[in-house]
Amino acid sequence: MAVLNVHERPIPASSERVGALIDALASDDDPLWPHRAWPRMRLHRGLRVGSRGGHGPIGYTVTAYVPGQWIRFRFSAPGGFEGFHEFTVVPEESGGTVLRHVLAMRLHGSARLSWPLAFRWLHDALLEECLDRAVLAFEPANSGHRKRAPYVRLLRHLAPQTAARAKWPAPEAESRPAPVAGEVTAPVTSVQ
Repeated sequence: MAVLNVHERPIPASSERVGALIDALASDDDPLWPHRAWPRMRLHRGLRVGSRGGHGPIGYTVTAYVPGQWIRFRFSAPGGFEGFHEFTVVPEESGGTVLRHVLAMRLHGSARLSWPLAFRWLHDALLEECLDRAVLAFEPANSGHRKRAPYVRLLRHLAPQTAARAKWPAPEAESRPAPVAGEVTAPVTSVQ
């Protein structure tokens, strides 16, 4: 089963300023990731190719990074998620920027059920809150709070037991990700 999931938001700021948001991912002062409300994004060697980590039960490795423009993460957990997710900064002629998140993967085994029943709902809610934070970074007056769907609230109530089992590598661990056959090494620039 193939999944293509896209979230994007126009941001009233230059691509350089929006790019600084993705450059701060997984840092102590991460302005983009909604870490007060969701499991924090952690990477064992920071934001660079080969760094492993994740958030909650989701594991991934940084496979490509162009500072200020694009970062791609290849999934390593949960089982059955084969693919990637990425953030891309897309400059607009108007001087503004679109911040885009793309998740593209094939589902195998139990992930064919866990994605549509749980992970998709949580992913969509987290990404919308992430993009809200991006807008808020440049428009402080635009602080509307997004109300979560009742089903998302239920899943979040059940999720702590699963998230507590996630184990990420120690900071001193070093390894290079194995290449994935046929993996695209450029951002997804057009979504039909």
